[in-house]
Amino acid sequence: MPRTTPYPTRLADEIARQLGRLTDHLSQLPPHEAIQVIARVLEPQDGVLSRVTHLVVTGSHFAKDQAERGILPAEVWLALGRAANELHDIALELDEHTDTLTELTTRPAPIPTPPPNAAPLVVRRRR
Repeated sequence: MPRTTPYPTRLADEIARQLGRLTDHLSQLPPHEAIQVIARVLEPQDGVLSRVTHLVVTGSHFAKDQAERGILPAEVWLALGRAANELHDIALELDEHTDTLTELTTRPAPIPTPPPNAAPLVVRRRR
């Protein structure tokens, strides 16, 4: 009898695929829409970064329990704990900018303008 992949594993695979699709879309969006997506991803309560951080924290708690039972090496638990702490610190740093991003998403989309001319200090001359 073939062994089926458990639902949580399939869910993780699907989330990874969706994040890949979101990344592809983000790289092609106009600036105003890209800012909206980034603001949602970084939203402190329900954003992607917050959810991923919580997932890694939960994985760290699981790994600690398994390491204490001798099933996982302690290094796995420590690495997950460090990753959770780093993600949390990154989220805190980015929280400082979420108001700015949110404010930008509430403004109407700017009218496209031609790119500005280079300032004289950045124009390079060929000799």
